[in-house]
Amino acid sequence: MKTSYNAIAGQSVERLAALSDGIFGVAMTLLLLELHVPAKELIRSEGDLRTALAHLAPQLLVYLMSFLTLGIFWVGQQTQLNHLERSERHFTWIHLAFLFLVTLMPFSTRLLTEFITYRTALVAYWANILLLGALLYFSWGRATHAALVKSDTPPEVPTAICRRILIAQSFYAFGALLCIFNTYWSIGFIVLVQLYYAIAPRYWRRQRSEEA
Repeated sequence: MKTSYNAIAGQSVERLAALSDGIFGVAMTLLLLELHVPAKELIRSEGDLRTALAHLAPQLLVYLMSFLTLGIFWVGQQTQLNHLERSERHFTWIHLAFLFLVTLMPFSTRLLTEFITYRTALVAYWANILLLGALLYFSWGRATHAALVKSDTPPEVPTAICRRILIAQSFYAFGALLCIFNTYWSIGFIVLVQLYYAIAPRYWRRQRSEEA
């Protein structure tokens, strides 16, 4: 009996997770390389140094936003992978496309850093986030359709995963629209959304109440 190669390819969730960890780690590190110490020859006093550091504030803000972006998507991807019994070829390639977009994040970050007042740069950055979310949503749809999810997964988990992606992307879209008025408003709003998801205040309060 012949076995199709496509039927046996890309079945390891563990290998996919390992590759993802490596790519996310490299992308996060590359973000930091865009930050540069002020040129020594331009610094003549404490005031010069403080002024130079103040000029780095927009870059630091974009760096924080991008680091949070990658952190949130890493958590989202790992959440999906942790609920899978196995993988398969189509699911693996969806995640490879997702990781391709992860590798683009340092570029979209650099673009926004260099042209932070331009709406086009902000929209390009948001498009990177939008495509990451779309592929993560599509991958979970593929996982459920192909019966890759563990049989003991609670029924509310798939709904929670999809809801999280859709709500977050809605907030990001609203943040991108704010660039109509000012790109800094967009960046500030997106950072606040990311901090909210990273800190998860409602979950933290619920945990405290259950422990009490």
